[in-house]
Amino acid sequence: MLRVLTANRLIDGEVVFWSGQDWVESFARALVFEDDDSAGSAEAEAKTEVTRLVDPYLIEVMEMGGRFAPVSFRERLRALGPTNKLDHGKQAAGGADIAILAQAQGAARSKGRVDLIRRK
Repeated sequence: MLRVLTANRLIDGEVVFWSGQDWVESFARALVFEDDDSAGSAEAEAKTEVTRLVDPYLIEVMEMGGRFAPVSFRERLRALGPTNKLDHGKQAAGGADIAILAQAQGAARSKGRVDLIRRK
């Protein structure tokens, strides 16, 4: 399973992604983890950054045309930035990276939401 580490930056609420060196705003620059051990270690380390981050967690991603996109619809929206207007937020930058996010299709619900709905 391919995954990316994401969070919200505490100072301004911006959606950020772990690049392997620092937290970046662009999903295209995110480090894609291919194994559970390194992904879990990075997530555990991020959870200690309570003065910089809010709620770091791993998201599942898929490969599309040599690039990556989140599987979850919710996470694709977070990666695109505010979606109230196409000329607003991260999506206003355009380009191939944004096009992949906008065209990606996958699960509309996360497993956590499905479990909540089923009241497990």
